[in-house]
Amino acid sequence: MRDRRLLFAILLGVIPLSQFPIDVYTPAIPDMVREFDTSTTLVQNTVSAYVLGMSLGLLPIGVIADAKGRKPTLLVCLALLFVASIAIAFTTDIGVLLVLRFVQGVGGCACMVIVYAIAADLFRGPRLTSVSGWLGASWGLAPVVAPAIGGVIAQFVSWRGIFVLVAVLAALAALVVWRLLPETLTPEAATPIRPRAIARVLGGTLRRRVFVGLTLVFAVFASAQLLFGVVAPVLYQDVLGLSPLTYGFIALVVGAANLGGELATGAFATRLSSRTLGGAALALFTAGALVLALSGFLVGPDIVLITVGGILVMLGCGALCPLAYGLALGLFDRNLGLVGGLTSAVCYLFVAVTLGAAAVLPETDQTPIGLVYLGCAVAGGVLMALWLPRRRRDTHTPVSTAEPGSRPV
Repeated sequence: MRDRRLLFAILLGVIPLSQFPIDVYTPAIPDMVREFDTSTTLVQNTVSAYVLGMSLGLLPIGVIADAKGRKPTLLVCLALLFVASIAIAFTTDIGVLLVLRFVQGVGGCACMVIVYAIAADLFRGPRLTSVSGWLGASWGLAPVVAPAIGGVIAQFVSWRGIFVLVAVLAALAALVVWRLLPETLTPEAATPIRPRAIARVLGGTLRRRVFVGLTLVFAVFASAQLLFGVVAPVLYQDVLGLSPLTYGFIALVVGAANLGGELATGAFATRLSSRTLGGAALALFTAGALVLALSGFLVGPDIVLITVGGILVMLGCGALCPLAYGLALGLFDRNLGLVGGLTSAVCYLFVAVTLGAAAVLPETDQTPIGLVYLGCAVAGGVLMALWLPRRRRDTHTPVSTAEPGSRPV
């Protein structure tokens, strides 16, 4: 029991490193625009570059983790995150920065997909959904504390110091993983890398409509979650005239709401039906979208209304993302790195496209992001109505993703 608690504590500490490099430097985006003498859109696309690196890295890293083990794969990716972060701290070219952010995303994605694969090695059913919620809460610490930390560093040091911090955290995580994390992939569950067999497993997984539906729910609300962190710095700093430090502390409040939603999933996933929990979260999300859209039309840029709308939106996203991810991963009992990588890859490809498109949204007030969120509420609501289990015990029986009569891939 003590070993399992230690392992769980390590997972809680590692998983935020997938999200931290996205949020920590957002308060410095206006400073980076001035230093690189480029457009806001191009600097905002450094977020998209990181997310694209994550989305393209998730699937192959999941496959490698299923074949070579969780621990060694995670260590290599943490090393990649460290090297890319140091390089970013010294770059003077926006094109190089975009490439390095992509590489950084490839390294950072392992902190999500491998952590969830380890959790699925150890837990099943509603317990896995609950653990997913607690991991989501830890992951959600990044948008809570990262902008505040980044705001302080941007205000008193520079944006380059932010990426030095990311490198230090990656090095510390690698040290803890190397010394304390056990390997949870058993020899019997290890699956060699066989492209044709992997393709068959992927095809079979994608033919499961409930898996696709839950993955799309995750994608919709993860996109909404990350979108606020990209648009908000411009609204608060350029439109409302706040300093990076002040914005960082507002982001701390909004991020705390996201954390609260994830904690709610962790606490109530084993007590309430998925539909009850998901419906309450969707109601909060929709209320926030309405506040943002209508206040933009009726009042214009307003610090209180933008913050209130952001809090409600983040409460909903915080609950819905780990709920959908845990349910999707719980559909299977083998190839969990592959399945988790596929879920996250689909999600973050969706996120990368959304953030790239959002970079051209008008940023004079909160109306555009509010309207985007209303579209997310409609799309997510339809998907949830189709695919969320109706009762607490109405869970799908986990299936093996292996080919019948053959060794699982």
